[in-house]
Amino acid sequence: MSADSSPLMGSTPASYGTLTIETSLDPLSSSVSSVRLSGYCGSPWRVIGYHVVVWMMAGIPLLLFHWKPVWGVWLRFRPCSLAHAETLVIEIRDKEDSSWQLYTVRVQTEAIGEGSLEPPPRTQAEDGRSQAAVGAVPEGAWKDTAQLCGHEEAVSGQQRVLRYYIFQGQRYIWIETQQAFCQVSLLDHGRTCDDIHRSRSGLGLQDQTMRKTIYGPNVIRVPVKSYPQLLIDEALNPYYGFQAFSIGLWLADHYYWYALCIFLISSISICLSLYKTRKQSETLRDMVKLSVRVCVCRPGGEEEWVDSSELVPGDCLVLPKEGGLMPCDAALVAGECMVNESSLTGESVPVLKTALPEGPMPYCPETQQRHTLFCGTLMLQARSFVGPHVLAVVTRTGFCTAKGGLVSSILHPRPVNFKFYKHSMKFVAALSVLGECAPYRLCMVPRAPHPNLTESLAVSSALFGTIYSVFILHQNRVPVNEIVLRALDLVTVVVPPALPAAMTVCTLYAQSRLRSQGVFCIHPLRINLGGKLQLVCFDKVLEEGPAADLAFGTQVLAVMRPPVQEPQLQGMEEPPGPVSILSRFPFSSALQRMDVVVAWPGATQPEAYVKGSPELVAGLCNPETVPADFVQMLQSYTAAGYRVVALAGRPLPIPPSLGAAQQLTRDTVEQELSLLGLLVMRNLLKPQTTPVIQALRRTCIRTVMVTGDNLQTAVTVAQSCGMVGLRERLVIIRATPPERGQPASLELLPVESSVAMNGAKDPDQAAGRTVEQDPPSSHLALSGSTFGVLMKHFPRLLPKVLVQGTIFARMAPEQKTELVCELQKLQYCVGMCGDGANDCGALKAADVGISLSQAEASVVSPFTSSVANIECVPMVIREGRCSLDTSFSVFKYMALYSLTQFISVLILYTINTNLGDVQFLAIDLVITTTVAVLMSRTGPSLVLGRARPPGALLSVLVLSSLLLQVALVASVQLGGYFLTVVQPWFEPLNKTVPAPDNLPNYENTVVFSLSSFQYLILAAAMSKGAPFRRPLYTNVPFLVALALLGSILVGLLLVPGLLRGPLALRNITDTCFKLLLLGLVAFNFVGAFMLETVLDQCLPDCLRRLRPKRASKKRFKQLEQELAEQPWPPPTGPWG
Repeated sequence: MSADSSPLMGSTPASYGTLTIETSLDPLSSSVSSVRLSGYCGSPWRVIGYHVVVWMMAGIPLLLFHWKPVWGVWLRFRPCSLAHAETLVIEIRDKEDSSWQLYTVRVQTEAIGEGSLEPPPRTQAEDGRSQAAVGAVPEGAWKDTAQLCGHEEAVSGQQRVLRYYIFQGQRYIWIETQQAFCQVSLLDHGRTCDDIHRSRSGLGLQDQTMRKTIYGPNVIRVPVKSYPQLLIDEALNPYYGFQAFSIGLWLADHYYWYALCIFLISSISICLSLYKTRKQSETLRDMVKLSVRVCVCRPGGEEEWVDSSELVPGDCLVLPKEGGLMPCDAALVAGECMVNESSLTGESVPVLKTALPEGPMPYCPETQQRHTLFCGTLMLQARSFVGPHVLAVVTRTGFCTAKGGLVSSILHPRPVNFKFYKHSMKFVAALSVLGECAPYRLCMVPRAPHPNLTESLAVSSALFGTIYSVFILHQNRVPVNEIVLRALDLVTVVVPPALPAAMTVCTLYAQSRLRSQGVFCIHPLRINLGGKLQLVCFDKVLEEGPAADLAFGTQVLAVMRPPVQEPQLQGMEEPPGPVSILSRFPFSSALQRMDVVVAWPGATQPEAYVKGSPELVAGLCNPETVPADFVQMLQSYTAAGYRVVALAGRPLPIPPSLGAAQQLTRDTVEQELSLLGLLVMRNLLKPQTTPVIQALRRTCIRTVMVTGDNLQTAVTVAQSCGMVGLRERLVIIRATPPERGQPASLELLPVESSVAMNGAKDPDQAAGRTVEQDPPSSHLALSGSTFGVLMKHFPRLLPKVLVQGTIFARMAPEQKTELVCELQKLQYCVGMCGDGANDCGALKAADVGISLSQAEASVVSPFTSSVANIECVPMVIREGRCSLDTSFSVFKYMALYSLTQFISVLILYTINTNLGDVQFLAIDLVITTTVAVLMSRTGPSLVLGRARPPGALLSVLVLSSLLLQVALVASVQLGGYFLTVVQPWFEPLNKTVPAPDNLPNYENTVVFSLSSFQYLILAAAMSKGAPFRRPLYTNVPFLVALALLGSILVGLLLVPGLLRGPLALRNITDTCFKLLLLGLVAFNFVGAFMLETVLDQCLPDCLRRLRPKRASKKRFKQLEQELAEQPWPPPTGPWG
């Protein structure tokens, strides 16, 4: 839902007001695929029922409606058509996910003065401008933005009312004739460059007021809530609501110290969360806040200074000569500007902006970027040549601007669709069915981004434990009120707040390690996705190449002076004089060329020069000036890996004056050109490129080149860096669009391996840098134009091309984004590495985007590297694999910790006792917190291997590990219990007294001692190193914590000392029995490690032998299998 995606919310509404639309691709959007809009209006009976339900349930529904606003809308309002809707339910589906995200918005109304919505006249006013210049929509469209309200009551005149809603910063207005809500930026579609120029005289006060009502103020608001608001939102979170319920229950159950500790920890967590949230909001608000005084033109030649928040599309700005920040998007209509756009594009080189050419062609900011000033960019200088002022017409304001779209992508990031998080919920659900969920009382780490990971399963998880505890306690003749407390206690202990927090710690450690190596991550959840990358697109693998005066007696744009000659060269020949620049047509990625008109000193005619793509420039030249061997010469240079630019020029039959040159059009300048030659530049591979490409290909990660360079140059670079091996098959695909009645066609050209490798002194050295896979890979290379033809005319063939495509050359920025999205449709986990200059859309769309630029535009990319080479890619992958593997280990440990404590509680419930207050504190806050936090510190493996960590928790390996470890834990605890009750010195506890009044006792002491050791053993067993992490011994703090806690537990068992009293432990004087318990601990230790080792080494092989290999569900895997059986293109024979 960004600037231009889904601009029209449907067409003819359905009977009850639900519209479903398909959105267009927007690189900076949230990757939305479809939006469903439903209208609701008030119903008196529903409102009465709503208040009755709230009153009867003591306000509890209000809390539910705070968590799920859609439920409140469904209860209070009735469905209706969009034309009468007071509230809307917006359902958004991500392109990679089938689930819908629900939002609610209120439809707002605003009165518009009489006459202000009259359709603009098509005739030009006396000043020559058309009042319909901005917002060139069908006649009457302005009137359509309002509907008449108050039928009978409007006796003296009907009042026009604007209906609109605001969603994620964007404003959507109601169009009566369309019967749909329209994004406000759609009103500006269809205008031409002539329309823009007719707005140079500015807007009248009435037009400006009307447009401000429709478009809203020109501000990009970042909501910053006050601390009381944040406190209410945080306190009403389901996580803390359940904590409050639990604390109350623990107080009733006399667990005073435990309840106090959890209360203090929760309070600290809330305070830290409030401070962090507020600080981040304030930082973003200060970064995007922009309010300046600007000068605007008014009809009649008047000028007025206004605040930038008052600007509306159609206003004409007078730009200051000294430059400044742009407060909106605007089309330059007079003069030139030098602009620094690094804040949006990442391009550090200033960009020249020239006046928008007049003509009937439609105006589009994306295709006419060289004539558009974007919001948030810095004007370094503004110069006027025709007239006294530099003028620009406002085209977009607020969140509709380029900067607004960037801020919106930060405020509303694309949700992470990862199997691991989905399986986490299913995994706990499976445990709940088995009745083996455990009590979690830990809440020391601040709340994680996914606290609802298991909360929704709490009640079902505690079902078995509750039934068992009620039965056992009733058998022991425990009072009913005590049974209720015990049963509710099991319900409270099932919810695991520490589980998501502990897994978040894994990504925080990885984020910290990446930061220490110069890679910054603003979306920590993306780190785990880095461990699943199957394909990486590269845009930056090459080294970068080396860069007003009135002496002419006339006004010029600029003067180019030759460099000062060295002393030894002076006097040899007359040095060239300075050159006057009269007109410029900046470089366009669509046209792939730029033009300039210059005048030499004393010349009677100016000259035009053109620089750009050799193929296109040669096509513009007079055939007599193009050598017969032009194509062969060009191919020889590009095959050698050089970057080639063609130069052409011609004299112009006009006087050498600025006025005459400014009247020229691009088509006029580019006629009858003479080819002057080729500018050949050498492309040097960055020294880190080849080792990185080799490492990725060795680990079966596909590498793809996506570049704007010439196709042959890209092929040579790909061969030289090892993307394409010398002995691997490479085919160039050329597609021709339909023309002259002929259908679109494909041409397949095999490429011979090039011996002249870029930067390699001999073929043997070049061959040594390539990676030969078994079997040899087949590669395809194509240009951006071919990619466009395949997308439009060969959609069924496109997937086969993408699965084998390695080189994509001459790709426009939007095509890079389309390529990433198409690869994701094949279910690749796609990474993108680029400089952020013209690939922001691709970096945003990729699952893992890595920007090699530190400009502000890099915020669209989850990762930013301070070192401008691709060494960061394997680094991110290794950290991702380490983080994902650690997340699995921590998840398993927290589940086993839960199950271990669950077993302990059920054993003690059976004999009418329980763990003590301080014992719970020792287990949850001292033992488990320490090891859960420190076990995540193990760093990534130093070598990137072929294996990838699994992405699914619901696997035979994980479930087998859990079940067997639980069986071992239960057997050790039960063994210790039965050994205790058969000892001659054993004294049974008093079952008539409930816990904790019957503490200390022998049963509790033995179960607590053994389970405490088990928490440490399980932490060590779950912390295996290879192949994704370093060995366990490299995590020194974790080993120290295990040794220290283990020593304390051994001392507590052998010589309880002062800790026996606070922990409510019974003194055991039998030393042999103590050593027997330590023997059980050692047995548990050996058994836990043996189980993990056997399962890791043997279970996968056994499963492969017992069940046949199933076909992959991933689309790209199916295509690879299909191509292996029936290759395309065919390996031999004619193709067509």
